Amino acid sequence: MCLIILAHRQHHSYPLLVAANRDEYYQRPTEPAQIWPESGDLLAGKDLTAGGTWLGITRAGRFAAITNHRNPPTTPSNPRSRGLLTLDYLRGSMSPGHYLRKLAQDGAAYAGFNLLLGDGKELYYYSNIEGVSQRLAPGIYGVSNALLNTPWPKLKKGCQRLQRFLHSGEVEAHEQRHAKLAEVVSDRALEPDHALPDTGVGTDLERLLSAQFICSEEYGTRATTTVLVREDGGISFSERSFRAGGVASGMRCFELSPGGGE
Repeated sequence: MCLIILAHRQHHSYPLLVAANRDEYYQRPTEPAQIWPESGDLLAGKDLTAGGTWLGITRAGRFAAITNHRNPPTTPSNPRSRGLLTLDYLRGSMSPGHYLRKLAQDGAAYAGFNLLLGDGKELYYYSNIEGVSQRLAPGIYGVSNALLNTPWPKLKKGCQRLQRFLHSGEVEAHEQRHAKLAEVVSDRALEPDHALPDTGVGTDLERLLSAQFICSEEYGTRATTTVLVREDGGISFSERSFRAGGVASGMRCFELSPGGGE
């Protein structure tokens, strides 16, 4: 994932709402979101290169999502796959806080990352750049390829749009809520040069990456995922897939009941 905007306990009926984009090279092999056959309660996409996932949730409400940290101060010579961190948590039973305390012991084995973990009650954030985990208070949060709530334009824009979505009444509109939630991270406009961050990749690439939704022929937003978790534990999940140039290529939708059915 390269942009995640979420609301944690900001709506009386939906304690967690998520809008997220996964940005990746189009040639990297990927399976779209699905219930994993080998782990029947896990809903996630799958990176076929390393076997992990960028975002997933279980029927029990365990949630995990990860982004890369651009221009980290150090990167190990042979880093472990960051997508396996989310998968390890989702398949396990540790609380978010316990998992992150354990992870802090070997976080340096990975290239820079930002990790969000939840269990239906609590939500935590951890980055191996800082090495400190945070239990998040109720609020609206955003993370891209820098630390949590770093005020990049696309992140500020996403948080403002999610705030408006929460107050619009459209959260309750079953037919429109995923489309409206996806708009939180759908802006394809590039930011002016004076607003660009400097993460060491050069102005041309900073400009391309400044959009919420990234379009090019080799690299871009390959999936937009929206998740709504109800107070009773029910989960509504949608994933829109895109190919080169930002052309829509498919959609998958899931409704999971807290009792274990679809």
